Amino acid sequence: MRAARLGWALAGWLVAGLPAAAAAPVPPARLAALVDAAAERYTLPGIAVGVVVDGEVVLRHTRGELRAGEGEAIDAETLFKIASNSKAMTGAVLARLVDAGRLRWDDPVVRYLPDFRMYDDWVTREIQVRDLLIHNSGLGPGAGDLMLWPSPNAFTRAQVIEGLRHLRPRWSFRARYAYDNTLYIVAGEVAAAAGGAPYDVLVRREVFEPLGMTRCQAGAWERDAVGNVAQPHARLEGRNAVVRGDDATIPDEPMMAAGGLRCSLDDMLRWAQAWLDPEVGAPGRPWLSAAQRESAWTAHMPMPLTARMRAWDRSHFSAYGYGWRLTDVDGTAKVSHTGTLSGMVSSLALLPEQRVGIVVLINGDADEARTVLTQALVKQFVATDGGAHDIDDYAGRLEAERGTLDHTTQPETDDAVAVAPTVAVSLAGRYRDPWFGDVALCPRDGDLRWISMRSPKLDGDVVAVDGGLQVRWRAPDVDVDAWLRPTSANDRTVSLQMAKVDPDADFSYDFEDLALVRIGDCD
Repeated sequence: MRAARLGWALAGWLVAGLPAAAAAPVPPARLAALVDAAAERYTLPGIAVGVVVDGEVVLRHTRGELRAGEGEAIDAETLFKIASNSKAMTGAVLARLVDAGRLRWDDPVVRYLPDFRMYDDWVTREIQVRDLLIHNSGLGPGAGDLMLWPSPNAFTRAQVIEGLRHLRPRWSFRARYAYDNTLYIVAGEVAAAAGGAPYDVLVRREVFEPLGMTRCQAGAWERDAVGNVAQPHARLEGRNAVVRGDDATIPDEPMMAAGGLRCSLDDMLRWAQAWLDPEVGAPGRPWLSAAQRESAWTAHMPMPLTARMRAWDRSHFSAYGYGWRLTDVDGTAKVSHTGTLSGMVSSLALLPEQRVGIVVLINGDADEARTVLTQALVKQFVATDGGAHDIDDYAGRLEAERGTLDHTTQPETDDAVAVAPTVAVSLAGRYRDPWFGDVALCPRDGDLRWISMRSPKLDGDVVAVDGGLQVRWRAPDVDVDAWLRPTSANDRTVSLQMAKVDPDADFSYDFEDLALVRIGDCD
């Protein structure tokens, strides 16, 4: 608990209004050069980066295109998916409702959602509003995320919340940190119940409008009417290509409160300024009270302190607040978060003592570029060791890390063979998982196909690999294949379990949480 106590002290210290240390002057040209170097090294389709220092925007740097190769340039008003940077905004909506006396952090969730259930009845009774935000539920990482993506799918918000009662925990409630998205969806519905309006209305009313975040979008909206919307990209055949591009109408997706908001660079800079300046708001009426600012930046749940954090940042603690990650970098407090969706990433890093905020938005699968660039930008304001702290420096460190890992390779695609007819007959059938719904495992076009009824992108071929069975997904942007582990009785499969082929792949493909039971034969 030492980390939690230190985090609490930092939260109180920063909110108390003690004089902030002035950030060392950093030439904007140096910051822009770092952005350019990252964009070129990682061949990014587009990027928007902004830096605010002491209340003033000192850098707005954009480059690239909304859609690679089509000539429409990204600018400071371009909308990006901010993904899990939405979580702090959901936390802020709840904090504003606490300020208004509409709810309390320690209220039980069932006070606002009487039908809400977790797997364990005791947890159902005891889980509080605060617990929805701090990843302490006992569920495994990303539990239930297959109800959210790959998108689009047919899951509703109500189905996602109902599905939670069927997800078995891996650990005891409040015993440890494990990142989740589904409970933020519950948090959004708690806010809606307490605030008397749908989540999208509340986030506009409590966050976007008072802070002047005029381009941010929530709920359903029309792509062309809003305009200037960056599209997600992946590297396919050596070039940037749009993946999961937007339809004309952007739907009000269930994941909105967990990671479904979109904002521009200028919006995110206003968001950063609101957190760096406690007096933002009407005279005498700050947008958020000192008590709720402290709650947001209190270390409610200790997080693992990684070897990289110790080596790169000399960090002493790591913890989670209400939608924020808390740590220290070279003796300076850092409050931050990242966001990742297929084809788009974001990062927001605040150095409150120095009144510095750094925003990074990229419309590509660019986790490494985000890590390297955000790290290099933060170090410009805090490093005192005289090191390079540039893009090549941190990219090289990541390459060195990969070189020390023991990678266990899985068989290549060419090793796959067609499923033997007797195996296909024993597997073929219709299956049901209590939270994911129905799956057809049936012959189609000469192959044994795995098709989800609610998640159409999870459509794949069953193949035999190295003595086991895998599902190879057909959609090019679903790149996490899965092992099939059947249990048989009387010469036919009666149940199926699954697991990622690459155990280190994105935890949101939580195949391990599925327990598919046979419910009938193929038509």
